[in-house]
Amino acid sequence: MSDEEPAENISGGTAGGGQSATFDPETAGTRAEAIVDRLGEMYWTKTYGGRDAFECLVRTILSQNTSDKASQPAHDELMARYGSDGGDADGEGDADTDLARALADADQPELAETISSAGLYNQKSERIVALAQRICEEYGGEVGFDEFVRDSDPEKVRSTLLDMNGVGPKTADCVLLFAGGRGGVFPVDTHVHRIARRMGLAPPDADHETVREYLERDVPAAKCGFGHTAMIQFGREYCSARKPACLDDPDACPLAGHCDQVGVYPAADEITDPSETV
Repeated sequence: MSDEEPAENISGGTAGGGQSATFDPETAGTRAEAIVDRLGEMYWTKTYGGRDAFECLVRTILSQNTSDKASQPAHDELMARYGSDGGDADGEGDADTDLARALADADQPELAETISSAGLYNQKSERIVALAQRICEEYGGEVGFDEFVRDSDPEKVRSTLLDMNGVGPKTADCVLLFAGGRGGVFPVDTHVHRIARRMGLAPPDADHETVREYLERDVPAAKCGFGHTAMIQFGREYCSARKPACLDDPDACPLAGHCDQVGVYPAADEITDPSETV
């Protein structure tokens, strides 16, 4: 969810709700695991879990249909106004501020103005207020919601999140991963969806949910969280939608030996969506 590399060079562990993972392409049991292992040699590995569940939910909603560069300032402004760092009438922050309660009581136009940099701010502000109100009614606030996400059965948590307006599969999976620290969760965003089909890790016409099923089947649980963030970084650096590195130079891509290049035609200098090859 961030372009910055974490300070800690670790994967899994008790703080992340999983076990430490090793990255060795030579011992991988599937091609998908070998690719994640290769990414593990290229990029950082880190711990997942421990983020406040409601803040993580809000942060992911802000990131929908926009870039981190646009959504991060919106998140920062929201937290400055409504979070524990927000100002009271006297300008002093309240360390005991419940973010869910603060947003449940928020003036929607004011919230929309606060998060305007994220785009679709009217729609997103309405959804955030409604979600905050539901979470206060059903869980008593962000603490109760946090406990539900961390301690309840993952399938129950996922189905509950998907029942919330504005929460799709990727948002639900990000909350499970980054707040719940759940192993075996591989959120699929636009980068993961494109790369998995382009490489041949999932059928070329697979939708986001089908890609998720293939990746969670073929990548060990302890490596799924890292695989998600690393594949996004790889998509930004090498395997972009319109001009992947292999289009000009096959050797420019560090994963060239693992890729089926579905929809990539270097000889013709053409790129199509993998689904168009079916």
